[in-house]
Amino acid sequence: MNITQYFKLAIKSLKTSKMRAFLTMLGIIIGVGAVIIIISLGNGLQKMVDQQVESMGVNLIQTYVYGRGDGTTMQLAPERMYELVDAHPEVLSGVSPYVSTNARVRHGATEYERTTIYGVSEVMYKQDTQATLDGETLAQGRFLQYIDVERSQNVCVLGAYLAEDAFGGDALGKTISIGGVPYTVVGVLRQSGDTLQEGGRDDQIYISYNNALKLMGSRTVNLYMFMATSRDTAAAAKTVIDGYLFDFFQDEDAYYTMTMAEQVQMINAMMGVAMLVLVAIAAISLLVGGIGIMNIMLVSVTERTREIGIRKSLGAKRRDIRWQFIIEAGPPSAIGGVVGILFGCLVATVVGSLIGGVLVSQMGVGSNVTFSATPTTGAVLVSFGVSVGIGILFGYLPANKAAKLNPIDALRYD
Repeated sequence: MNITQYFKLAIKSLKTSKMRAFLTMLGIIIGVGAVIIIISLGNGLQKMVDQQVESMGVNLIQTYVYGRGDGTTMQLAPERMYELVDAHPEVLSGVSPYVSTNARVRHGATEYERTTIYGVSEVMYKQDTQATLDGETLAQGRFLQYIDVERSQNVCVLGAYLAEDAFGGDALGKTISIGGVPYTVVGVLRQSGDTLQEGGRDDQIYISYNNALKLMGSRTVNLYMFMATSRDTAAAAKTVIDGYLFDFFQDEDAYYTMTMAEQVQMINAMMGVAMLVLVAIAAISLLVGGIGIMNIMLVSVTERTREIGIRKSLGAKRRDIRWQFIIEAGPPSAIGGVVGILFGCLVATVVGSLIGGVLVSQMGVGSNVTFSATPTTGAVLVSFGVSVGIGILFGYLPANKAAKLNPIDALRYD
């Protein structure tokens, strides 16, 4: 018999026992579908992170200064960071101190207790992308400017929640009290969350970092956001920053610097490990499916023992019997793999559309960031190949058992 005849016999066997064939394929369908879903969602999340990084800028460098600041000579003033940028214009284009605090925010008789106040410099807003370094965009007015920061002027940029709740959407030029001091609203941020709520991402205010330090009663900034001149100079800029801070503190544990590229690598590495674990768990279904195929094929060999005896008595060799049953195990796993891929793609698309908006909203990223759960061609091909391979692998034992049957004993089998 040739391979074509083997496949015809396999298809005929599938048609004869449709329910058995379906149950045989079910484990493969579930396993392949689960793997496709996990890989699709993982790819979607990874792409969303990459988009967020692109929107924030791959030349962004974050420096955390723990320091040994005791109010004496070991205290690192923000002015020193500005001097560092001025001294290395070939790799650094700007720096913004980043201070986060809370204070009494009032408008009229209403007090907002959960509002987050960020103290930054004008560098926090990038003119080329028309967005802040953390992805916020303006709906009205302007962001803080150099003169505002230099003179510590009492001006602020409000989040969408405060602009709507306190001023009914007409906040520009109005005043709001922060820590008992009136601030003039010069800008309003675009809404980034699905809903405007107290304490949410849109309940925030940007002011000059000098003013934020006064609210905190501190002179120490623990986080700086540097801008490298380009993506290519980010690594060199990090070296410059680390070198300066080491010379200042003489202690590598006094600071920590990370580029956006390093953050992406770290996030992708963690996501990769998590995806491997989930895929390994989902692959257990493929193992169960393979055992199901082996079990069904063993039953098939038992049921067709006399047929095997007749074929052997007519001159069929061991390899002919072996190939017949191996090929019969292939179509159920192959069809199950195809159905599993289609099922996985469909579920991944539906789930991706349902959770994509929630993920984007909760991460608070810009409107240009999207979530799309799509499987890669490589994942589809590997899933199909594994499903077929499992069918052949687990079909070999029953096929080998059939090939070794004694033709006389097989003919006498009832």
